[in-house]
Amino acid sequence: MAPGLPPAMDRPHFIGIGGAGMSGIAKILAQRGAAVAGSDAKESATAGALRALGVTVHIGHAAEHLADDASCVVVSSAIRQDNPELARAAERGVPVVHRSDALAALMDGLRPIAVAGTHGKTTTTSMLAVSLTELGLRPSYAIGGDLDAPGSNALHGDGDIFVAEADESDRSFHKYAPDVAIVLNVELDHHANYASLEEIYESFVTFADRITEGGTLVISADQDGARELTRRVAGRGPRVVTYGEAPDADVRVLSVVPQGLKSEVTVLLDGRELTFTVSVPGRHYALNAVAALAAGAALGIPAAELAPAIAAYTGVKRRLQLKGEAAGAQVIDSYAHHPTEMTADLQAMRAAAGDARILVVYQPHLFSRTQELGKEMGEALALADASLVLDIYPAREDPIPGITSELVVDAARAAGADVTPVHDKGEVPSLVAGMTKPGDLVLTMGAGDVTDLGPLILDRLSK
Repeated sequence: MAPGLPPAMDRPHFIGIGGAGMSGIAKILAQRGAAVAGSDAKESATAGALRALGVTVHIGHAAEHLADDASCVVVSSAIRQDNPELARAAERGVPVVHRSDALAALMDGLRPIAVAGTHGKTTTTSMLAVSLTELGLRPSYAIGGDLDAPGSNALHGDGDIFVAEADESDRSFHKYAPDVAIVLNVELDHHANYASLEEIYESFVTFADRITEGGTLVISADQDGARELTRRVAGRGPRVVTYGEAPDADVRVLSVVPQGLKSEVTVLLDGRELTFTVSVPGRHYALNAVAALAAGAALGIPAAELAPAIAAYTGVKRRLQLKGEAAGAQVIDSYAHHPTEMTADLQAMRAAAGDARILVVYQPHLFSRTQELGKEMGEALALADASLVLDIYPAREDPIPGITSELVVDAARAAGADVTPVHDKGEVPSLVAGMTKPGDLVLTMGAGDVTDLGPLILDRLSK
């Protein structure tokens, strides 16, 4: 199957084209034959990958970057109204399309699987993309991170399945109409857009209501928020399939056995036991794999074929990604930025590390998240042997008076953690080198530019 281009998207211009979500849509449009252009704040490997597909990428934002023949301008919720390219589009009457509307248009005519939840979306979407590709089903996919294999965050395949990460942060997942939807968990996050957990539930109910007639909601039977959502959507339309370790799960996890940096998982599905390998460490990743298995089965793919194919998934960049080894220590990158994610990744590392020490370089992400969850972030760091805490990465937000990374530091110390605040990132490689011993695991953790420190730490350790 080779869907055509969505209406008015034959010459799109992307503002912020280097972002994970935006670049994926741009890649798929380019692969479908669109003349794609866009701009981003800085040069990056993503910009280079887009240019290799024939995409025009401008560095910096300027009104003149918007071509005269642009058919539309694609934006995300992070783009401010005073962006000069957006202002030029308004002057010239060029249609403005939100990223989620563009992605929804790309799914039209295919069989979509949309993966939602507060945590684990990228991993679960990636597991599906890799395993379906392994089975020769040639899916299209759009993911919020780069795969280790096949090496991209997006692809236009000629099969009839489209796997997409569904972002709840700005309610953009309300635009999709999936045949199968996964909800991994439901927690309060994205405090700038949701005032309460009740608003989060309402948003996820709206998402579930978008599932096509005869479609399926695959949802965790273990997580409290997911169970509450299951109660709220009961009888509203979609078939509900629960998964997890809970005794009442439809797809029940019987065991997760760690095997170094892998796990052996046994599930009970349709009355039959099925054992398969998950090639990344941690119970939470094993449960993500079970969600992927249940979703594929709901779409009609035999579980006995899909389960072994899931083993082909070897990770996503920034999700416990090994960056290298020096002086007998391993440096690993973690995208975890919510306390639940931090706890899960640190527990996974603890299970895999044995007696090794775990050292963390943590960068809180967003002032609003730190204001609401700084205490819990600090408590999560108590799972490490020692931590350095950087200043807050602001991303799209302006500072909030009185909200600093000291909230995390104070909470970590109150929880008994060995934690040191660091206000100059340039000092981190030397500080880590002074702390590290052979056998240690060093985690750079957070959703901001803390990831850039991994190579610098390795370089310093090697000297």
